[in-house]
Amino acid sequence: MTNTLTIMHVNLAKGFRGGERQTELLITALAKHFDVTQIVACRDDSPLRDRLKQINKVTFLTANHQLDGHFSAPKVDIVHAHEAKAVHWAYLHKLLRKTPYLLTRRVDTPIKDKWSNTRSYQNALFRVGISSLIANHIRDKDWGDVEQIPSTLAHLERHKEEGEKFRSLFSGKVIIGHVGALVDRHKGQKVLLDAAVTLEKTHPEFHFVFFGDGADKDELKAYSEKSSNVTWMGFKPNIGDYLPFFDLFAFPSRNEGLGSTLLDVMDAGVPIIASDVGGIPDIVIHQETGLLVPANDSEALKEAIVTLSCNKTLQQSLVAGATARLENYTPKKMAERYLALYKKGQ
Repeated sequence: MTNTLTIMHVNLAKGFRGGERQTELLITALAKHFDVTQIVACRDDSPLRDRLKQINKVTFLTANHQLDGHFSAPKVDIVHAHEAKAVHWAYLHKLLRKTPYLLTRRVDTPIKDKWSNTRSYQNALFRVGISSLIANHIRDKDWGDVEQIPSTLAHLERHKEEGEKFRSLFSGKVIIGHVGALVDRHKGQKVLLDAAVTLEKTHPEFHFVFFGDGADKDELKAYSEKSSNVTWMGFKPNIGDYLPFFDLFAFPSRNEGLGSTLLDVMDAGVPIIASDVGGIPDIVIHQETGLLVPANDSEALKEAIVTLSCNKTLQQSLVAGATARLENYTPKKMAERYLALYKKGQ
């Protein structure tokens, strides 16, 4: 074993969503702050390749599925599995190459009682949940000790000119922004759209702006076609340009592992209203860092929007409270926590 710790990160996802962003942020922070060598096992078409290709001491291993890449992989000190398929890959890799591994679970659905899950979780050196709810789901299985390491904010780049151009599109309006994959069963956009319908007559100054793309895009647009107070902006890779120009941020998720987007919104200084579901309450503490409302309740969401929009003192208090807690959610802090586990595994 060399003096420099060698970590293999495994993420076999096809696209790039929250879990892949957190994988990227961790790898980047480890490379920036610590003397480690990192290998990324991923699909040959994974967006992680382009996003990490300039990072120092990071190389790639092709693994297009759970059975791929095991014998071409170099020897490493520890494997870190970042999503469900990667967990099974890591378990098989341990059987074949005797390499210890840890896993991170990011979704808040209960773990299915399948043989493959039981064996892969039991054989992990460490099991990590990104929120208290997820960590407790793992603990309920009694498969071994569980750590809790939250996701991190991204320190998004901001270009003021682009944000001001966006703001000028809605002159005189109170912008209620939303960012998320357009998948209603997860992100609950219809809950916010129902609130928008009610508020269109009573509060014509409110305008609801949705950023993102996803499987329900056409359905959601059709759902809101009669609402003049709704605008669909599509997916923007530079979302950091827009966040600071929201007046409020609404996050009506029906289920959520943690909701790391909320950290970026807090970092932009925007007051938040979010569903009291999943891991969200780890971040949004009611009346301290944001307002919580029951999931799937458009009336409660509507009332919270009206209340917060009218109370500048509360807005300032929530933003201050959120900002004070962000030091616990930086990329460096997350990297320090994982590095401590990697070293324990040596």
